[in-house]
Amino acid sequence: MTYADIASLLGNLFHTDLWPTVLHYTILLSPIALAVIMARLFWDIWVRYVRLKNFLKLKYTLLELRLPKDTWKSPLAMETVLQAIHNTADGNWYGQYWKGDTRPWYSLEIISIEGQVKFMIWTEDRRKQNLMSALYAQYPGIEITERTDYAKEVQFDPKIWKVWAAEFECTKPDPYPIKTYIDYGLDKDPKEEFKIDPLTHTIEWLGSLRPNEQAWFQFIVRAHKKEQHKKGTLWGKTDRWKDLAQEEVNKILIRDKKTKVAGEVNPDTGFAKLPTISHGEQEVVKALERSVTKMPFDVCIRTMYIAKKESFDTPFGIGGIISCLKQFNTEHLNGFKPSGKWTSKVSDYPWQDYRNMRRNYISKAALKAYRRRSAFYPPFQNSKVVVLNTEELATIYHFPGTVAATPGLERVPSKKAEAPSNLPI
Repeated sequence: MTYADIASLLGNLFHTDLWPTVLHYTILLSPIALAVIMARLFWDIWVRYVRLKNFLKLKYTLLELRLPKDTWKSPLAMETVLQAIHNTADGNWYGQYWKGDTRPWYSLEIISIEGQVKFMIWTEDRRKQNLMSALYAQYPGIEITERTDYAKEVQFDPKIWKVWAAEFECTKPDPYPIKTYIDYGLDKDPKEEFKIDPLTHTIEWLGSLRPNEQAWFQFIVRAHKKEQHKKGTLWGKTDRWKDLAQEEVNKILIRDKKTKVAGEVNPDTGFAKLPTISHGEQEVVKALERSVTKMPFDVCIRTMYIAKKESFDTPFGIGGIISCLKQFNTEHLNGFKPSGKWTSKVSDYPWQDYRNMRRNYISKAALKAYRRRSAFYPPFQNSKVVVLNTEELATIYHFPGTVAATPGLERVPSKKAEAPSNLPI
């Protein structure tokens, strides 16, 4: 086609008698197009509104857990509790987008207020009975009481308080497991004097806090499900956590980027069955394959160190929180590190934050996020979220045995009576 032909075609197009018809249908269909555009623009606002409305309508409770003096059970007991609350139900489309229904989430918390260490679980009031049933089943001597929210008792005043807040992320892709209680040999339930429980360091550090100091660990959890968009499809869903595990395994087993050695695939796992890998690589592959066989949770790890300005101790407070989570790190698998969220990365130099205005603003926002236990849905849905399975989660949150002899960890002095008979079966 020559330039003359193109010019003639364009001339005929712009002088055609179809233009009035085109204009007529454009005007006729414009309300529908405008409605589609407006719906897309305001959809997120609507979903945010109905979810917030539902959140404010529901009642929530904070349960304080007092451990029996003779707690001998391994973290497997807590893993069983976590399996009991693993609920992927979001509700139908009407419930989600009209009533604001969301997947249930919980906040597992370990706190210290001036050296007094406490275990807490925050949940919807309507779900507390099922949670309590699971706890009583595994820990018959446990004492569970409702209490007021300790986080609301701290009213941030920059003239009085100083806050360091952080969210943690994984050092490697989420499917790589952290160092779990099985790696510490706690699955074999050894005698107390031979136990090496990674949580005892955390309990001991929390118990060493001094007057005017507080430290909070918050693990906000929600059942992980297959809901990520599958590439190459319009509506298909996939579990990106399992997909990443398979990709990481295949990277190890593939010697050449273009060809596989033997090229066989295990029909049960979908992972490539390739031999001739080192012992260290075999351990990584086994760890990845074992990791994805257990129930996963979306987890937001949020921590806070709060102290009066004259008592704020950076090496002790900030360094202590980071060291508490390093007990679960390994070089060849996974671990935790601060993500740079909240005040953990405000400024490197004093002149970058005039009169601490930015730090004070972020400190208030971090305290608000902690109080709301918000991570997956507005207003704090941009929180750093990792995926941990029940084994990993039970490792970082479980009830230690008598090997944790910290004076600040108050225990039930003797065995209590059986669980209340009116709990649901």
